Parts: sequence; structure tokens; C-alpha cells
Amino acid sequence: MTTWIRTYDDESEIWSYFELDDEEWALRHVDLQGLQRRPVTAASLAEVIEIRDRGDLAAMASYERQYGVLAEGTLHGWREADGVAEVARQEFESTWAAARETLDANRIEETS
Repeated sequence: MTTWIRTYDDESEIWSYFELDDEEWALRHVDLQGLQRRPVTAASLAEVIEIRDRGDLAAMASYERQYGVLAEGTLHGWREADGVAEVARQEFESTWAAARETLDANRIEETS
């Protein structure tokens, strides 16, 4: 069963959204920073595995520069943590799409 959650870290002013598998590992991960909620991470486990399996370190470095680093480890215990809430799939999907669009546009601007 897939679960979608949102957390907030007021120290670093980061909203984090996670799509979790049934073992509570991150399938996709979005970080939005500051009051403007500027996307800084929108990483996907499927994409990371694909790059890793090709053994292309340069491609992995490029991916991480563009989309950030996927959360590592399980998120077991999130239900007991302060400031964590389950969100609807639609909220996660719209957040994911907007973050990817912004990070893709930033990449195009950097290479132009």
C-alpha cells in the first residue's frame, strides 16, 4: 500500500513530501525550501536505480545536481513523529509535478 506524507522542519524551513512503499521506503521525495516553498529536491527511486544499474557515476552526479538526493533509509515511525501528516495522493502528485517542472526549467536555464 502506497502512503503519502508531508513533514516540516522549522529549523531549515523545509517542507518534505514522501511517497512511501508498503515497507515505508521513499519511492519519491520532494523538498520545498523557505516561505516561497522553492523546490530543491524531486528525486525518484526508480530513476536512481536505473542510473545506478548502468554504473554511470557522472549521470548520477548530474541527476543529484538537478533533482537532489533521494531520502535514504526507511521512514518507519513517521506516524509517531511531530509535524508529520498523511496527505492525499493528489496533493503529493501536484507538489511533485510542480517541483519537477521548476527543477527541469532551472536546468534548461543553466545550460542556455
